[in-house]
Amino acid sequence: MKFIINSQVFSKNLQALSGVINNNNTVAILNCFHFRLEENVLTIRATDLETTLVSTIHLDTAKVEGISEVAVPAKILLDILKSFNDIPLTFSVNPDNYLIDIVAGEGKYHLAGQNPETYPVLKKAENTTKIVLPASVLVNAISKTSFATSNDEMRQQMSGIYCEMNSESLTFVGTDAHKLVRYRRFDVVSDENSSFILPKKPIGMVKNIILMNKEDVDVVVEYNSTNVFFSFDNFYIICRLVDGKYPNYEAAIPKENPNKLIINRSEFLTSLRRVSIFANQSTLQVRLLCTEKELIISSEDIENSNDAKEKIACEYEGDQMEIGFNAKFLIEMVNNIDTENVMMELAHPSRAGILFPVNEEDDMKENILMLVMPVMLNVN
Repeated sequence: MKFIINSQVFSKNLQALSGVINNNNTVAILNCFHFRLEENVLTIRATDLETTLVSTIHLDTAKVEGISEVAVPAKILLDILKSFNDIPLTFSVNPDNYLIDIVAGEGKYHLAGQNPETYPVLKKAENTTKIVLPASVLVNAISKTSFATSNDEMRQQMSGIYCEMNSESLTFVGTDAHKLVRYRRFDVVSDENSSFILPKKPIGMVKNIILMNKEDVDVVVEYNSTNVFFSFDNFYIICRLVDGKYPNYEAAIPKENPNKLIINRSEFLTSLRRVSIFANQSTLQVRLLCTEKELIISSEDIENSNDAKEKIACEYEGDQMEIGFNAKFLIEMVNNIDTENVMMELAHPSRAGILFPVNEEDDMKENILMLVMPVMLNVN
């Protein structure tokens, strides 16, 4: 096996795949990239058994002699590639002992490769259902929902992003029982009703690879009862779905919310960040007092004699209400809304608040709902 490749192209593809390699692998072969050369196409694979990332690179100069596959230690290869400028590299493998030679300009480097026979076999997409969606839609859905998922390993179902498809819409949901985000698209539909839970870490890798390529390509998504397969550009990603049943998230969304607050998103966000500095750092509680023309945001830390209060102009319809929220959760929500204004719907200080982006023009393609649970107000 011998080929010539640009160092920057090589490094970019390997960096994209390296995120799946764990630092504490007990199986040595999983610390390697799997290389396969077929004619002038180099296919590179990385896996942790649950998730597999694949990249294909078309080469100008390549030759298959003796062997077409080799397992290459990932860390040392990545480290040497980081040091190169934009230059051509010659990569060759001795078929007798898998010793790898890398030639770069006047430099020559020897690297001990491994027999690829023990590398995990690539899963095939069998008995799958397929949909196609723009990369920008997938990135937006992941960005809007992943921050709301749980980090509790004991609740695996809530640690992932729930995906629900039918003939009317495509829905992504993230929740940790304290906050919930539902991102729905009406321009991407499926002929079949189906649902599954996407694991957060690999789906984040998918997002990062799409953003790295900086192109809004179509993403082909195939799925069956155990795995989901993503393919776009020169990348192919396979990840195991999260087992279990997702909670009934619709039941957590209050249906009757007569009190409606509209406020400038930027002012609301910066005020929350300032006021939360003075909150009790164990509860991060902030109070929202909603009146007809202004919102009063306040916090206090009795133990340290700290408190803060700010007033912001707003539009409010409903009964005057004071409600408490965890500032961190509320800031995360508002920070992930893109519109100039935000609407919050409220029913009672003991019931969840619901946030929506306020669009100047009705967007019939998407719908975003963010829910945050209240906290019991301290008694003054």
